[in-house]
Amino acid sequence: MTTSFLQFTEEKLGQAEKTELDAHFESLLARADCTKNWTEKILRQTEVLLQPNPSARVEEFLYEKLDRKVPSRVTNGELLAQYMTEAANDFGPGTPYGKTLIKVGETERRLGAAERDFIHSASINFLTPLRNFLEGDWRTISKERRILQNRRLDLDACKARLKKAKAAEAKAAAEHELRLTQTEFDRQAEVTRLLLEGISSTHVNHLRCLHEFVESQTNYYAQCYQYMLELQKQLGRFSGTFVGNAESTSPLPAATSPPAVAAATLPAVPTIPVVPTIVGVPNTVAESVLNPNEVKPPASGTRKARVLYDYEAADSTELALLADEMITVYSLPGMDPDWLIGERGNQKGKVPVTYLELLS
Repeated sequence: MTTSFLQFTEEKLGQAEKTELDAHFESLLARADCTKNWTEKILRQTEVLLQPNPSARVEEFLYEKLDRKVPSRVTNGELLAQYMTEAANDFGPGTPYGKTLIKVGETERRLGAAERDFIHSASINFLTPLRNFLEGDWRTISKERRILQNRRLDLDACKARLKKAKAAEAKAAAEHELRLTQTEFDRQAEVTRLLLEGISSTHVNHLRCLHEFVESQTNYYAQCYQYMLELQKQLGRFSGTFVGNAESTSPLPAATSPPAVAAATLPAVPTIPVVPTIVGVPNTVAESVLNPNEVKPPASGTRKARVLYDYEAADSTELALLADEMITVYSLPGMDPDWLIGERGNQKGKVPVTYLELLS
């Protein structure tokens, strides 16, 4: 060890020669270092993606080091769902706001459960293999590289002693020692080379894990999209009943109050009187307005709209929609601004504005 240290010091001071590794070996070393550095960065950032809370990450790290099971933690979506449900119970689950809170809370709970499944899948299929490489294969490679470095220092020290030897016996002893250290160096270089070449297998394994991570993430976002689409349909079906609810403490809007922006840009039929809708009270005027035999489009100025999502009609007054189809839409006085009248050929009925892209 003393000889190796002396050789290392002299190399740093430029007072000793150094055995250089071949270009292929240096390339393998550089590739291994690059793999290790990027694997660490990807691992750390993926951990941040899955668990943004740094305190929670530290806690999970300590549990793993102690080889103990990480306690189950409520996701943000599940906690939000709990708050919404409790708020709905306080406000009244039968009120419009309470009903909506319950519906949204149920969806947030499903989103939270989907997030939990995604985190679990990503941790097993992606984070664990990356961590195993850093804590297993890379540590072995680092250990063998240190041994190789010591063997090289011993070899160069023997070369230096052989150059300094003057007597025949000293030269013979130095040559014998050089042959032994050269053999040890070559053997260790081969061991290290095999480990470094194994980085290619590591890349193949990480590529497979990356595909599994993308698949898990795709399934997670597809679930979230489906849940939100279902929620949007549910809210669209009964959002019209919230307008003018008898339990509301705010006064009904006057007939002259400005309508919503989406409806303001559409022509209105001026001959229909405005009658506020009260939940549980029949509205004969509104019902007659939505009768396909009696509702007539304006003479001019109707607009085209592209349907963004599929929509299933809740009753005979509504028009079912298919994504990407084109329909004609217009507004009627007294209508909920979240709804329009839509026409497709001989079919017509109410359609939710949120499902449409109004075209000029």
